[in-house]
Amino acid sequence: MALRRKDHVDTGHTERIEHYRGTDTTPGPTTNVNVGATAAWNDAVTAVTRVVMIVFTALEVLLLLRFTFKLTGANAAQPLVAWLYAFTDPLVRPFQGIFPEPRTGVVIDIASLLAILFLFLIGWLIVALVRAVAGRPVA
Repeated sequence: MALRRKDHVDTGHTERIEHYRGTDTTPGPTTNVNVGATAAWNDAVTAVTRVVMIVFTALEVLLLLRFTFKLTGANAAQPLVAWLYAFTDPLVRPFQGIFPEPRTGVVIDIASLLAILFLFLIGWLIVALVRAVAGRPVA
């Protein structure tokens, strides 16, 4: 099987041509694939969207850990928890004060949940913009 690109008009369509050998001793069809500039552009778009999604997912996981630690009353003086709170504080700070946070008992950190939602929407928007610029539909 070979894929041949029509050279007279670049429509982005490919033509599939299969070649078979006539003898029974041959192993089967041969495959040739020609990759053009469009495939390289799509690979770049895919790479950018994957990097964006990995970065935003990592930040969302850190915020989810922060939420879980606050909910379970983790010791804020422990180095790992202190680092997590310090690292995620700039992401949560814009959302603090929107809803009152109880200081006694179980602490539900609504600001962390809002930050997770905000980061998800921002990540989705960046991916949608990259795909729109590239001319690919958002899945």
